Amino acid sequence: MRRNLDMLTVKAFAKINLALDVLYKRPDGYHEVAMVMQAVSLADTIILTSHPGDIVLNVNIPGLPDDASNLAYRAAALIKEYAGIQQGVLITLDKRIPLAAGLAGGSADAAAVLKGLNNLWELNLSLDKLSKLAAKLGSDVPFCLYNGTMLATGRGELLSPLPPLPKCYVILAKPAVEVPTAWVYQEFKADRVQVRPDIAAMSKFLEQGSIDGVAGNLANVLESVTIPAHPEIAKIKESMLKYGAMAALMSGSGPTVFGLAGCQKQAEVIASQLKTEGIPEVFVAETVSKVE
Repeated sequence: MRRNLDMLTVKAFAKINLALDVLYKRPDGYHEVAMVMQAVSLADTIILTSHPGDIVLNVNIPGLPDDASNLAYRAAALIKEYAGIQQGVLITLDKRIPLAAGLAGGSADAAAVLKGLNNLWELNLSLDKLSKLAAKLGSDVPFCLYNGTMLATGRGELLSPLPPLPKCYVILAKPAVEVPTAWVYQEFKADRVQVRPDIAAMSKFLEQGSIDGVAGNLANVLESVTIPAHPEIAKIKESMLKYGAMAALMSGSGPTVFGLAGCQKQAEVIASQLKTEGIPEVFVAETVSKVE
């Protein structure tokens, strides 16, 4: 986070799910989940500039909403109202995280705006208070405030820190499909799941610093919904493994697939091979193991 008088620049990091389990549907309509979430270095950049009027959002992607339907705008409106701030803010969003990708790009932007405006407006709100505000915006937003490696429960907003994933490189590949998260959860049927995550084992391997153990225990029950509808996701997983990834998994509700690699050179080779298969969006990132 960089501040210069009335302007501040914040990074909004993407996330992947090392483990994702759906336990049951709650009376409030949400699903109870247990997830091991990991921040990665693929990030949007947000510049916040003091503005005499109201909230103004500029985006770099045509068609991306620049009004109250954008989580970044809603985050600014929420903290502005909560703190009773009269001034406005110009939000400039340079988006690199793919849209509708299962990487929490919108949630990351919202979290970055909350953190940034807390600093720019000198509100001195604690991270815990910001997290409560973040939960009003979406289930992934609280995690995106903290980054690192976390166990998320409830509907995803209840967080417990886990030992950091040993530094490794992450290949991200998004096919040219969009998958609505609400549809995936609506279609989820527990009896279709073949492999459920072992959260206790994942936590143990993180504590041991075993990247091999983590790689061997990746699991996401939402693959049981998204992959039958979009078989190209399974093909990307197969390709990643064929080209040398330690493991591969769909992130969140999809459709992005991530693979783990021990070194940057190997990750870049895998990414290059995937691009030759015509996958439109392929990135190489590394794990983010500390609060930024």
